[in-house]
Amino acid sequence: MFSVTVSPSFGEVDGLGHINNCVLARWFELGRNPLFRIFEPNLNLSHSVWPLIMAHTDYDFLDELFFQYDVEIRTWVEKIGTKSFTTYHEAWQSGRLCAKGTSVVVHFNFADKATTPIPEEKKKALAEHLRN
Repeated sequence: MFSVTVSPSFGEVDGLGHINNCVLARWFELGRNPLFRIFEPNLNLSHSVWPLIMAHTDYDFLDELFFQYDVEIRTWVEKIGTKSFTTYHEAWQSGRLCAKGTSVVVHFNFADKATTPIPEEKKKALAEHLRN
């Protein structure tokens, strides 16, 4: 599991005084950065180097998130396939699970515009972070 703590900013609050639902996409993406480093340690986004593309995301909002408290984003690998892997995320605030979600990340060759198999050494590195 990877964990990152986020301090909400004033601009992330909606008219109801909650963290806006659009913010979770960015926070969960922050949680994926350590997994991205497995594939590209320098996070070089050049199409000739970067081997990943997002295929799907979903979120479930379970409780309110508020501006004045830090949020812990927890990230695991949920599934490893031949050409993609699925992540699982949780957002915790003040001891409460407030949101959860998944994403599917595909191993991709931008030059060929095609999916490619995940190399075995990358699968092994991902497997170290599988959710039990």
